[in-house]
Amino acid sequence: MNKVSKVFTLALISTLLMSTTTVWGAALSVDSIKGSDDQLLTNVTSLAGIGDFDNQNGLAALASFRNPTSTAIMPDGSILVSDTRNHVIRKLKDGQVTAFAGVTVDVDAKGFPLGGRYDGKVDTSFFQEPMGLGLDGKGNVYVADAGNNAIRKIDTNGNVTTLAGTGIIGIADGAGSEATFHRPSDVAVKSDGTVYVADTLNHLIRSISPTGQVTTLNALSGRLIEVTPGQVVQAGDYLDSSILVSKFNEPTGLALDSKGNLFVSDSGNQRIRYIDFQLNQVTTVAGNNRYDPQGALYGETDLYIPGDYLDGPADKALFNAPQGIAVTGEGGLVIADSLNHSIRYLNQGKVTTLAGATNLRGGESDGVDRGASFKNPADVTVAADGTILIADAFNNKVRKVSPYQLPADLPKDNTIKVAYESNWIQFDAQPEIVNDRTMVPVRIIAETLGYTVKFNDADRSLQLTKDGLGIELYVDKTGVKRIVEGLVAPLKETDVAPYIKQDRTYVPVRFFAEEIGLDVQWDNVTRTAILRPKTTIAP
Repeated sequence: MNKVSKVFTLALISTLLMSTTTVWGAALSVDSIKGSDDQLLTNVTSLAGIGDFDNQNGLAALASFRNPTSTAIMPDGSILVSDTRNHVIRKLKDGQVTAFAGVTVDVDAKGFPLGGRYDGKVDTSFFQEPMGLGLDGKGNVYVADAGNNAIRKIDTNGNVTTLAGTGIIGIADGAGSEATFHRPSDVAVKSDGTVYVADTLNHLIRSISPTGQVTTLNALSGRLIEVTPGQVVQAGDYLDSSILVSKFNEPTGLALDSKGNLFVSDSGNQRIRYIDFQLNQVTTVAGNNRYDPQGALYGETDLYIPGDYLDGPADKALFNAPQGIAVTGEGGLVIADSLNHSIRYLNQGKVTTLAGATNLRGGESDGVDRGASFKNPADVTVAADGTILIADAFNNKVRKVSPYQLPADLPKDNTIKVAYESNWIQFDAQPEIVNDRTMVPVRIIAETLGYTVKFNDADRSLQLTKDGLGIELYVDKTGVKRIVEGLVAPLKETDVAPYIKQDRTYVPVRFFAEEIGLDVQWDNVTRTAILRPKTTIAP
């Protein structure tokens, strides 16, 4: 490997450049329930992977991957997973993980699988760090075979062929067998059979015609950076303009919209770009640069624009190495914001966060939207029902983000209701709102959550206890205490006090639920307080 290609490869690994798949989905912002701060309520669960950096098929919860970087949904509903560091494509169906394409027969000095390049049947072919996956209307699968600098095709008869690329790093256009790429990381397939390629380390968007002709769509960067003394590399650049003169910096994700135009996750520029083929223009649809006081995007030695995090208007939103992207049925764009360890959503000129820990640190907890955590999510795929699949690369898992659903038996009336996860809690006395707080009979909600209730006549206190955790409230007095293993925390002020009504003791559901670690949201449409565990341990 020459010095230039080695530097580029290290740059690629450092930002975990992965892939995407475009699948149509439900109207996410319309069909989902919104909580406080317009947060779309979602649940994050694990579909496959125990988390080990390994290569085991079998039961999904016990299977293992090595940096899964892309997912795609087949016509039969099975899920393909690009298992990059195992150099294979896996399949998830009916709770089982099996081989789909690619084999390995040797390992390196550390015992990790070695890839290769060989066309043939799926069970005799070889890949080298496969990344982005795409499907055409016939069910053929296209693979951005990054380590082989090639685009491969798996047809419906189980044959693997090389669509374009010689295996040698380069930038040549031409017939498929003559063209060259540099670590392509994603593909998107148009309805007419055209395959678009994110040619990541060439900083280019390429197209492959149905006849196999490879064409470069945008301009070369031309920006040279001395990364170490005597080592000069061609870095990416940024320019919105006509397609032919536009510039990108390590584009990593592609997604076609309903018009046949192309969204591009421009990872090194911390932006989402849009190629309008009808207008022949490239524009920026989301992302900005907080570190740009003089108007210059890059310093003299900057390979990338620095990443950051901010929700809000699309032209002010901030990302940190955005990668896989997918279009929803309402025309929004789901984004795997890899180094923010979050799943973001661009819709109607606004960027919001669908899921990922509020501290923006990597983790592997399942749970509710901002209570769950990821570690370098690399790709997103939107299913027809609005479910979002996540290739959670550094957790070696396939995860799922689902819109929260209210209980099916929730009464459709104007009464105050309480839901725990997707279960309606039925009380023997009606909950009510006092001073904008939802008040509920304490015994039923406590027992529903597994807590025991004791009342102390001397100080008129209520103690709710479970597994060493206690919550103490006081009738007709504001304030709440948290008791853990006998240690009493200072009194925490509240703005409403418990009270007795019709022989029932009412408590403010929010203060109680939040003290025991639940997420509390209010759905004004159905007048429902929604309680959910913030995090669960992913299997």
